[in-house]
Amino acid sequence: MKNIIQSTIAILAFTIILSACSSVRSTTSSHVPRDRFVGTWTLNTVTYEGGLLPSAVQNVFDQAPPSAFVGSTWKLTNSGNGMYTLTDGTSQTIFWSVFEGPTGTQFQFKKIYEGDKAKNVAEGYRLDIGSANKSNLVLKTPVPIGAQTGYVVYSFSKN
Repeated sequence: MKNIIQSTIAILAFTIILSACSSVRSTTSSHVPRDRFVGTWTLNTVTYEGGLLPSAVQNVFDQAPPSAFVGSTWKLTNSGNGMYTLTDGTSQTIFWSVFEGPTGTQFQFKKIYEGDKAKNVAEGYRLDIGSANKSNLVLKTPVPIGAQTGYVVYSFSKN
C-alpha cells in the first residue's frame, strides 16, 4: 500500500513538472497591451482554483514552492529584460514578452543565465492572464487534474 501511495505521488509530481513547461490555453479572450506589464510588481498571494490542492504543486518555474514566491518582486522593463527576487534574496534574470495566441494574450518569460542570450533560450513559461490593469495583475498557470484543469493563481500589485 505504501508503494502505491509513493508511486502515485511521484507520478503526480512528474505530471506537474511537465505541465509547467508545456504550452497552455488562455482563460482570457481579450488583448492585453504589452505596456500593461512594464514596471515593478510585488507578488502578494498565490491561490489555487479548479479543485487544485496546494499539496499537488511542489515547485513552480522549476525553482521553488509557490509559497516561496509570495512577497517576491518582479521588475519588468520595456525592453523585455527583467528580474524577479524572492524574499530569501534569490534573484533570477528573465526575458519576458507577451504571446498573442488565437485565444488571447498570454504573459511568457524565460530564465536567462550568465552568458545566455534570450534568442538562444528555447524553454520558458507561459501564463494565462486573469486580469491586468495599471495597478493589479493576475496570472494563472494551468495544471492538469485528470480530465480537468486547475490553476495556480498569482496576484500582483504594482509598486
